[in-house]
Amino acid sequence: MPKKPGSHHVVPNSDGGWDVKKDGATRSSGHFDKKQDAVDAGRKISKNQDTEFYIHGKDGKIQNKDSHGNDPYPPKG
Repeated sequence: MPKKPGSHHVVPNSDGGWDVKKDGATRSSGHFDKKQDAVDAGRKISKNQDTEFYIHGKDGKIQNKDSHGNDPYPPKG
């Protein structure tokens, strides 16, 4: 099975606002004041890189996720 390219996450920043981070990265791919701006940017990055995309709440728990080219259970149809 090929190695997965990783995933991107929208996570709350401890100093306020929201960050888009890739698994294993020390720096964020972007910092945003509004969560929706971070989600929009993160989704675009995730689509470009064919990664899983996770949206976290302020509590850090995953609220939603999207697959962009790396879904282990793609829809049948």
